[in-house]
Amino acid sequence: MKATNNHNSNIGRMVFLFVAMMFFTATASATKKIGKSAQADTVSYVQYAGSVVDSQSNDPLTFATLTIPGTNIATVCNSDGEFLLKVPKEMADKSVAISFIGYKAQTLPLSELKETKNKIGLEMINVSLAEINVFPKDPNYLIRAVMSKRDDNYMNAPALMTAFYRETIKKGRTYVSLSEAVVEVLKQPYTNSRPDMVRLFKSRKSADYSKLDTLTFKLMGGPYTTLLMDVMKNPYLVFTDDMIAYYDFSLNNITRIDNRIIYILDFKQKSSAKEPLFFGKLYIDSESLAITSAAFSLNTDYKQEVSEMFIKRKPAGADVYPTEATYLVNYREKDGKWFYGYSRGQINFKVDWTKKWFHTYYSTTIEMAVTDWKMSDEKSIKPSDRLKTQVIMQDAASGFADKSFWGEYNVIEPEQSIESAIKKIQRKLPKE
Repeated sequence: MKATNNHNSNIGRMVFLFVAMMFFTATASATKKIGKSAQADTVSYVQYAGSVVDSQSNDPLTFATLTIPGTNIATVCNSDGEFLLKVPKEMADKSVAISFIGYKAQTLPLSELKETKNKIGLEMINVSLAEINVFPKDPNYLIRAVMSKRDDNYMNAPALMTAFYRETIKKGRTYVSLSEAVVEVLKQPYTNSRPDMVRLFKSRKSADYSKLDTLTFKLMGGPYTTLLMDVMKNPYLVFTDDMIAYYDFSLNNITRIDNRIIYILDFKQKSSAKEPLFFGKLYIDSESLAITSAAFSLNTDYKQEVSEMFIKRKPAGADVYPTEATYLVNYREKDGKWFYGYSRGQINFKVDWTKKWFHTYYSTTIEMAVTDWKMSDEKSIKPSDRLKTQVIMQDAASGFADKSFWGEYNVIEPEQSIESAIKKIQRKLPKE
């Protein structure tokens, strides 16, 4: 069995692109702001920082979600389980809901939280088969039922979403590029094929190309790449009626999130499929049959094929290929409809030099979290305001000197290693 070339090209749209050159010319630009809404009022909000952990082991709950019930305000924890949540002052009397797959959701009054060093413990829960009224016996039927109910389960009208985006590039353990942005996403209904669009509100970027030897490593696509990880908006990337036949599915387990019973469906490509496809887990709401989360990886065993998907250009005398490509997308629910909430991708590359004894390793990470949204009648973003789909976010440097740069915008709290990188950038900037 052989996957189609069309499927390969679709996967290639999703993954990061590698651009290698023997020279680089940097373009510096000021932070771009669009519209009055991009202006931050630093006294109009209250912020809370802390971590979400397992109540027994104190292990961080990576990418746990925090929401303000009754609003569309939300944020996510970073990979260290840390969060930073900003709430308008007039909402300081509200509560915050914290949720994570496999744990009992918790709701706390904001008045009980401090500005910093909050530690919120969630309790792990177990689910028995006795709690399941109907247990699916045919995993292939289950995934087909999931896809057939997509139009019923997911947002069927346009929405304007405020989101925070971050991308990093590391050579070995050293950060060589860091880009962050607050964007507005015109999220198209899941019932049509129109592409999502992005406009930039505010961004800051820094790159140290002196650490990149003789090549420059760039990511192309920016926020659009994180949106492509929305597998329910873009099912052609992983699952269509035709592509389902290339996978083996098995029901792994059951768990809970927000008092919902969740099926955990494993999938991997059939041994007869001689193309690089995906493997991973789908978390499926047992009642609505909506995918609430997907964690998956690309099979990188097929080096040449995977290399052609990711790499746009490479220098002479070097073989460049991905060694790992992992993805995560989480959905949120409101009024019976699910929508994109967070996605993250990480790809590791290995560079083999023909005339050198050593290898060079790079790691790239992108992530985006929706922090607020509203329904919209807007059909499109005019081209002059719209980010290009092949945008390279790192081709500028600004904003890191200002520690209050993000103002009222909710952002993903930097991981400790990223925080250290930001401090190094700040130390190198001229003192005003």
